[in-house]
Amino acid sequence: MDVFETACRHAAAYRASVAKRPVRPARSYSEILAAGHAALPDHGIKDDQVIDELVALADPGLTQVVHPRFFGWVMGGSSPVSVAADWLVSAWGQNAGIHVSSPAAAAIEEISARWLLEILDLPRTASVGFATGGTMGSFIALAAARGKVLRDHGWNCETDGLFGAPPVHVFVGADVHASVLSTLRYLGFGTRGLVRVDTDDQGRMKSTDLSRQVTARQGAMIVVGQAGQINTGAFDPFPDLADIAGNSGAWLHIDGAFGLWARAHPELKKRTTGIELADSWVVDGHKWLQVPFDAGYAIIKNREEHERAMATKASYLQPAKQNERVPSHFVPELSRRARGIPTWAALKSLGRRGIAELVGRHCTVASHIAENLAAISGITVLNDVVLNQVIVRFGYDHDTPETREMRTNMVIDLLVKEGLVFVAGADWRGERVMRISVTSGETTLKDAEIAVRSIKSAWCDISSSQFTG
Repeated sequence: MDVFETACRHAAAYRASVAKRPVRPARSYSEILAAGHAALPDHGIKDDQVIDELVALADPGLTQVVHPRFFGWVMGGSSPVSVAADWLVSAWGQNAGIHVSSPAAAAIEEISARWLLEILDLPRTASVGFATGGTMGSFIALAAARGKVLRDHGWNCETDGLFGAPPVHVFVGADVHASVLSTLRYLGFGTRGLVRVDTDDQGRMKSTDLSRQVTARQGAMIVVGQAGQINTGAFDPFPDLADIAGNSGAWLHIDGAFGLWARAHPELKKRTTGIELADSWVVDGHKWLQVPFDAGYAIIKNREEHERAMATKASYLQPAKQNERVPSHFVPELSRRARGIPTWAALKSLGRRGIAELVGRHCTVASHIAENLAAISGITVLNDVVLNQVIVRFGYDHDTPETREMRTNMVIDLLVKEGLVFVAGADWRGERVMRISVTSGETTLKDAEIAVRSIKSAWCDISSSQFTG
């Protein structure tokens, strides 16, 4: 069909040119909205013309997330093989929520789940739910946690709801990711009642404070740890967290959206020692595995608790035979795309060594950028670079905090405008910082050198300007 050929032609042309483009979008939201402003037509047009018009409208507003120098957020780069597999998912039109409606999707998802547990070296009997991303992955895992800890205290929230239920004490680090806070809010915990645990200068949870906070309370408990703090990349002290949780009967969940992939690398894996003792984990496929968006994994040690929290059952849904996977028993959706297929393609394409090389290369790039920036007067690297994250501030010690914030924002804005690299800002320990996140599959040390030169040049322009704060 012409429409498929047209879409493939546009997609191939984009990927072939993306590394030569400015990383920022050429047009703003308002400009794209204005360009596409039109009434819905009474009569349709040819399918291939629709695709041509879509590309003409969207292309100028694309941020080149798959660019080798996209460092704005931890997003990944959608590898060609997983994109191609994702095209087939759409073309096949399978409902992967019901095993009977797509035996292929269910079986490939099961194979992908086994491979994920192997590459991440987590309990092989754990269950894996293929979710939209880290937020929904944590929602799934913490829903199972909520059910289990409440049942341990005589309450079945799956049948009796939450009104009148015993309280659940939820412990999170002071630097918990915003997605976890959203997840807990969706599950009815709110944010005001969470127990905030002190963290160190890298955002690692202090086990001494967690122990103190847990000891001061009784009843149902959930502890949420981190593998890869979003700004610093730091890892919580997992053996200590597991001991504290185990001794108090708490469920230990790990937000490892990108940091859990460190377990795929022989040396980096050492930073995650003890993480396998948790009760659940979440990790994204669209980050380091380079799967297209709509790819996250909720991994739960106790399969029964997982299914109890998520399974949808109805008379019209044919029950599975023994050892058959029912995908909808592990995620909230009854109807969904076959998320396991692009994951299968990415894992098959990279293999164990390919994933290790990818993770290791990105961490080497991050370290290289940090070391070179730290040698430049007026640039301060604020984190220990233990993974793929670098945070820096711009300004001198004699500058006021307001001046440093202004200078940092100006450097970020200039870099994005120039378009050789894409970076983003964040707040960290009272400072405005530039955050560099290395996760695009094509990023190499050559891109690190370009990034360092671009950042140095931008800083020289800003620091030598008339701005004084």
